[in-house]
Amino acid sequence: MADDTSKASIREQINENLKRVYEDTLKEEVPDRFKILLAQLKEKEGGK
Repeated sequence: MADDTSKASIREQINENLKRVYEDTLKEEVPDRFKILLAQLKEKEGGK
């Protein structure tokens, strides 16, 4: 029983950490290089 509680606690910690990392990632700016590549792609598509 204690083993199940320990595993549940570990799962809870992992879930919390994954959520935190995911939320932090969503707040990050898109890198300039990626913005440039997207603009180039848009430009090419507009030329079709």
